[in-house]
Amino acid sequence: MFRSNVIESASVEFSAIQIFFMSLSNADKKRFRTIGHNLKPIVTIAQKGFTDNIRQEIERALSEHELIKIKLVTSDREEKKALTASICAEGQAECIQSVGHMVLLYRAAKIPDKRLSNLSRKS
Repeated sequence: MFRSNVIESASVEFSAIQIFFMSLSNADKKRFRTIGHNLKPIVTIAQKGFTDNIRQEIERALSEHELIKIKLVTSDREEKKALTASICAEGQAECIQSVGHMVLLYRAAKIPDKRLSNLSRKS
């Protein structure tokens, strides 16, 4: 009895997380990659790592622009993957593409601003 309750609560939590991080269709990802190709990186994360100032700037950029490009200067691939995963988890964003040192992130704005959003300005 106890085990089934744990499994049910875990599945409810998982489904809530899954709904929150809705995966985009391949067509949407392709469109975002096309738009992101011409973007310049908003933030560069280098030696000091993922600091509070960088967190705030990424949060601001995702809120205003929805689609942003970040440059990660690390020498290790695993460190780059871990850093990308932590940025996505903290910012509640989805990684659209990761090529070389560049990462393209997307998070839908609660109230999109057509003047600032890269999606409405570039498409």
